[in-house]
Amino acid sequence: MDKIAQLREKANKLPLQPGVYIMMDASGQVIYVGKAKALKNRVTSYFRGEHLPKVAAMVSHVDDFSVIVAGSEFEALVLENSLIKRHQPHYNILLRDDKTYPFLRLDWNQEYPAFTIVNRIQPDGAQYYGPYGGRSVSKGIVDALAKALKLPGCTRRFPRDIGKDRPCLNWHMGACEGWCRGEPGQAQYRERMEQAVQILTGGAGALMRELEAQMLQASEELRFERAADLRDRMLAVKELSNQQTVINAARADTDAVGFRRGAKTAFVVLHYANGDLAGKDTELMPEPLEEDGAAVSALVRQYYTRRGAWPRTVLLPMELEDREPLSELLSQMAGHRVELAVPKRGVKRELVQAAERNAQDEGLRAESEAERRSKTLQWLQKLLGLAGEIRRIESFDISNTGDFGIVASMVVFEDGRPAKSKYRRFRMKEVRTQDDFASMHEAVGRRMAHYAEGDEKFMPLPDLLLIDGGVGQVGAAYAAMAEQGITGVPVFGMVKDDRHRTRALTTPDGREIGLAGSPAVFALVGNIQEETHRFAIEYHRTLRKKTIASQLDDISGVGPKRRAALLKRFKSVRAISRATEQELAQAVPRSAARAVYAHFHQEEEKP
Repeated sequence: MDKIAQLREKANKLPLQPGVYIMMDASGQVIYVGKAKALKNRVTSYFRGEHLPKVAAMVSHVDDFSVIVAGSEFEALVLENSLIKRHQPHYNILLRDDKTYPFLRLDWNQEYPAFTIVNRIQPDGAQYYGPYGGRSVSKGIVDALAKALKLPGCTRRFPRDIGKDRPCLNWHMGACEGWCRGEPGQAQYRERMEQAVQILTGGAGALMRELEAQMLQASEELRFERAADLRDRMLAVKELSNQQTVINAARADTDAVGFRRGAKTAFVVLHYANGDLAGKDTELMPEPLEEDGAAVSALVRQYYTRRGAWPRTVLLPMELEDREPLSELLSQMAGHRVELAVPKRGVKRELVQAAERNAQDEGLRAESEAERRSKTLQWLQKLLGLAGEIRRIESFDISNTGDFGIVASMVVFEDGRPAKSKYRRFRMKEVRTQDDFASMHEAVGRRMAHYAEGDEKFMPLPDLLLIDGGVGQVGAAYAAMAEQGITGVPVFGMVKDDRHRTRALTTPDGREIGLAGSPAVFALVGNIQEETHRFAIEYHRTLRKKTIASQLDDISGVGPKRRAALLKRFKSVRAISRATEQELAQAVPRSAARAVYAHFHQEEEKP
């Protein structure tokens, strides 16, 4: 009996009850998780008849499956959601996890509360506003509030920094009240922050009326300077309220969903606040395995779970089989009722049609971009003389300063785009001295060892491995793979010109393949090399900063300010360690200089 027949026979014994099914490949890795009203009917459907290409591809990799019987459709939905998060199966719809929706956090327990940008809500008693479309958008909102209400736009912290330095240029230009002077005081500061919150929560109109009333009263009392200040603030708030589309998106009461299946599937959500369009989010992905209704259900669930904010109503482009349990799940997450509706006519139907038009437009434009990337990969494949198509490219680079903190970066590009969630980095464990060949051997060896051990974070193998270096580094990578029993992965070195740009790829035998004849390939490989180098340097600098800080922080009497003063004067820990006590005293107080000198010369002082 063949494998499909065995799986069909096993599926025929399943109960006609709701639950979750888990498909696994020959290595035991979970490749797909689904839910069903009736497990027997749903699971047997995979092992009989013809399927669409993507479903057929998934089924061809199934070696076994398991099921979990649930008490209801809702319970099955919750369980499916949890298992997808845990296993990140290859054939499930997975929104890219490098996209975040930041919140503004405000802790009123501080004397001078200030907004900070965070990625998620914590149960810490602070207030959170958002989410917003990105960190730059969030920072723009904070800056706009500061400008409108003359709040601090600098990095000073109050009350710690009150009276320490002269007011900055913002105060002299009238853009800030100069809170660092200690006047206006804490009460006035907190009043302005309350006004900022009023704007974020939709109360800009009420705030402008309050400011206008105060302005008229000040004018009647002949306090014309105060009246002018209130007038300017009222106009600034009005201008901000006229362009606060992004802020409104966080308070959307109705979302309309658009969906378009194609070579690039598009999922679009339009946010409406009080009937006005306030924002738009777009997700693009390869054609999903699920049917359209199941795909929209999965996308809605993942989108709102990750976004962390829920409207009162979500308008859908089609009926969903699990609409009621999905509504219940979102309502539980939101803490209020979230209605899922499929409008057939009227204004709400027009909102869905607008979302569908946007999905159509985004999908078509993304397909053209995807086609360009696909063509570039085909040219690269032809240029290198490879038999198989190139979908996943991995690139390695080594970074070190002498023998200090030798690290390696592994960058992943999928279908010509960086897959940042799959980047990995390694700190050398075996190599202790500067040796790029040995370091590359260790880094690639450890990556391949993770794969050989079945580590899902290092699946699958790349279709092409690019090494930042020449023949020596390529040979080291080949040797590392051979030791793990891995063959068939093509490896090329990236050869740079005098401007540190990749000008060619080198084969293991030293033959160079020029890239100048194909600008698109040249640009792709150059981007990969730059990204790999950036990621390695970034990790190396992080380790170096931690090491420098730990060396100086161990010294009694040396805190962040004195550490900064020492590094500013001497540039490195090595220079600090070689300085005399008198030289150190030029940067820090004598007592601290004595402690620093003793720390680095304690061996010399032993009898």
